[in-house]
Amino acid sequence: MIFANMGAAYGTAKSGVGIASLGTLKPELVMKNIIPVVMAGVLGIYGLIVAVILTQNVAKSDYSHYDGYAHLTAGLCCGLSGLAAGFAIGIVGDAGVRAVGQEPNLFVGLILILIFAEALGLYGLIVALILSQSSQACTNS
Repeated sequence: MIFANMGAAYGTAKSGVGIASLGTLKPELVMKNIIPVVMAGVLGIYGLIVAVILTQNVAKSDYSHYDGYAHLTAGLCCGLSGLAAGFAIGIVGDAGVRAVGQEPNLFVGLILILIFAEALGLYGLIVALILSQSSQACTNS
């Protein structure tokens, strides 16, 4: 959850700087270009979802080493994917909203790039959900 929130925070901050810069020149475009901030915030929600699911699975009494490593991997997968996606959204969002301020026809291209950047975080969420559901009993043989 920490890594996903770091990605969300970076994406929000970096995109926010671009939006603030755009707002000084063309304030009417600020609400239209708030999309990178929203997309960055979704990354934190991905981390929260995985954290809640993993916390519920830890409560069982027969928690094996396999389960622990699978849950660690799930958390790292979602968190690091969210961190990478947050970096991508922040950088693209900052440059993109500034570019849209100068050339409004770039808006559709900006949205497409942001969607692909968000997909990185979504892939991490999907893999984390699959890993969180795997379970294996460890036996001494």
